[in-house]
Amino acid sequence: MSLKSLLHWSYIFPVLSLLYYLLGVTDDSPLMAALGGLLLIAAVLSAVHHAEVVAHKVGEPFGTIILAICITVLEVGLIVSLMMAGGNQAATLPRDTVFAAIMLILNGILGACLLVGGVKFKEQFFARSSGNMALIGLVAIVVMTLILPNYTTSEITPSFNNSQLIFFSVAALVIYGTFLMVQTVRHRNYFLPDGDEDTHAEPPSNLTSFISLLFLILCLGVVVFLAKSLSPQIENVVQSFGAPESLVGVIIAAVVLLPEGLAAIKAARRNQFQTSLNLALGSALASIGLTIPCVAVVCIIFDLPLVLGLDTKSMILLGLSLYTVMLSLNRGKTNVLYGVVLLVNLFAYVFTVIVP
Repeated sequence: MSLKSLLHWSYIFPVLSLLYYLLGVTDDSPLMAALGGLLLIAAVLSAVHHAEVVAHKVGEPFGTIILAICITVLEVGLIVSLMMAGGNQAATLPRDTVFAAIMLILNGILGACLLVGGVKFKEQFFARSSGNMALIGLVAIVVMTLILPNYTTSEITPSFNNSQLIFFSVAALVIYGTFLMVQTVRHRNYFLPDGDEDTHAEPPSNLTSFISLLFLILCLGVVVFLAKSLSPQIENVVQSFGAPESLVGVIIAAVVLLPEGLAAIKAARRNQFQTSLNLALGSALASIGLTIPCVAVVCIIFDLPLVLGLDTKSMILLGLSLYTVMLSLNRGKTNVLYGVVLLVNLFAYVFTVIVP
């Protein structure tokens, strides 16, 4: 590996983020808080970049697992950091973040891919089976973890007791694990893009992969600790705009999903909508199928409150999003109308978060 390679942004920014955290320069200064926020985003982007390098080296199905674990560690790390700092006040943060991630993926990432691809190519084609499989798993986990808590009677609040939390966490893991096996082994052909699948670039060298693995671990640690140190500033910014605390969940989800969203849109611009679909729906399943069980374990161990049930407004928007995506993907080809409708759904969601 050359010196020029080591000067790549994905190596520089994690080091700068670590120095920022170790020097303890986080304070009430808006300028320093803004710098910390930029370094946090850079560390997230670097983590996903290095995860992709390692995933390219090891190949499938382990590459998909590494990427999913990377995104989940980032999301869980941010959620847990803010929960530990916020205590009982942050009981709804995991729900808000996971719900925001689902809405951003279904409406934002998929909508942007449909719109970009539709404008450039008019129609794009993909395997309906892949979308159906992902949506079946996603709908099941969403209903069990975000809607069912409103109707259980063991707790007064829209929450699960510990036994229910363990059961539905295991159920989510079983569904996600089965989907992962179907996607990478049993029905892998459903998820392959058109054309020769062996046209990828050469895998990185052993040295490059090892260094990326070290930087991946560094990035994950930096993101978690930096987010915890910046949590007061994040909450102060939200409160200064008079927005509800659920906006914090939207911010976390947007930061974590930014790399995957950019990759999905780039694939749509290359007329590879199947790749966009795999990235989007795979991220949605990983976000809820892995994050909820991880957060559940943390909450049980540290005896933290956890509210999972969505309110009526959120359930209506979630149902609208899922139904619109199902209709958009049921023909195996796309057009701009589907993208516009999904993006309008996204704007409606964000607007009702800010103006409830």
